[in-house]
Amino acid sequence: MEKIIVSELTSFIAHAPTAFHAVAELKNLLNRDGFEELHESERWEIEPGKKYYVTRNNSSIIAVKAGTDLDDYSFHVTASHSDSPSFKLKENAEIEIAKRYTMLNTEGYGGMICSTWFDRPLSLAGKVMVKNGNRLETHLVKVDRDLLMIPSLAIHMDRKINEGRPLNKQVDMLPILSGSVKGPGAVKKLIAEELGVSEENIYGMDLFLYNRMEAVRWGHDDEFIGCPRLDDLQCAFTSMKGFLTAENNRNINVYACFDNEEVGSGTKQGAASTFLYDVLWRMNKALGKDEEEFRRAVASSFMLSCDNAHAVHPNYRQKSDETNCVYMNEGIVIKSHAGQKYTSDAVSVAIFKMICEKAEVPVQFFSNRSDEAGGSTLGNIAMSQVSMNTVDIGLPQLAMHSAYETAGVKDMEYMVKAVTEFYASDIRTDSDGNFRI
Repeated sequence: MEKIIVSELTSFIAHAPTAFHAVAELKNLLNRDGFEELHESERWEIEPGKKYYVTRNNSSIIAVKAGTDLDDYSFHVTASHSDSPSFKLKENAEIEIAKRYTMLNTEGYGGMICSTWFDRPLSLAGKVMVKNGNRLETHLVKVDRDLLMIPSLAIHMDRKINEGRPLNKQVDMLPILSGSVKGPGAVKKLIAEELGVSEENIYGMDLFLYNRMEAVRWGHDDEFIGCPRLDDLQCAFTSMKGFLTAENNRNINVYACFDNEEVGSGTKQGAASTFLYDVLWRMNKALGKDEEEFRRAVASSFMLSCDNAHAVHPNYRQKSDETNCVYMNEGIVIKSHAGQKYTSDAVSVAIFKMICEKAEVPVQFFSNRSDEAGGSTLGNIAMSQVSMNTVDIGLPQLAMHSAYETAGVKDMEYMVKAVTEFYASDIRTDSDGNFRI
């Protein structure tokens, strides 16, 4: 099973250079499994026992499996994110240099490790809006060739380069498109050729640089995987595998994958938006449930907030907490933070531990060093719109936010098993705050 999951994951990531493409790939998985697409602008007709999904902005997706015995139901939710740090192309992107080069004007998206983007083949991908008569149509584009590169400055011209130097995204990180002058509109012309449309009909573009390097398994025992965008497509894919596998007639199983986590989630399609609440409420109403039933369902619901975690780096062990540090291939990570950047608490940790015990999956515990500020993730952000018990989990990895990250191959199977068990479980609470799983 391990080899199959690794192969499926790397294929998924190879076809998902942007959040738009990731959602398109997730849609393909759902379509093959018999899910019906819903649209937010249309009336929803929902039946118990059926499977549905809805997208927002083509970059966030929520899928739902409605049980058949919903007299006392709750929502079982996993949340992950579709975006990764990258560089976004600006309008009027072409920059002429000394009548010899054409560079592209970009800006950083998210907190990437800039140095990892040097000296590797890059290309462009994203979403394009094309005018067709009185319609604006959405097209996804992926330029599937080595198109761009950001060359390093030679050490002979910067003898202190290995002593650490701040990188300026406007100066140091611009990619070379051509060794000759390409005038304004060169990128639009290239994209038009890729899509088979005329340049004048392209009315809008959200284009990003993506790393062209393929995934590899490495290590003495092939125990690691090196790959772009493991954060967070590894969790997005493995939680989808568990979602598709599990059945639960007494609840409504929900899979959510949000865009824009890397820039704070504060968009119409981010975890801080109303997207999750809107879908849960409309599902509830379309199934003939009233507001009282909805409030009761949410109060007894549970979420797995799935976003990768920092494994101990062998060269920088001092950067990890002394007693709550994690390692690749040793199990799913439960993340906690006193300041609630992670939502895990005694209740949600205990419930998830029981689920993992039933699934025979090992768990590890992660906390940031108390003198280091860590990142936040989806769980606490999503709770601002719809509140339920939530545990923050993830898979351990190295080089998070690098253009090429590393993770353990065993952990993917652990995640699939745990998520499957979660979706199949019947988590019940009583008035005294006790739980039955």
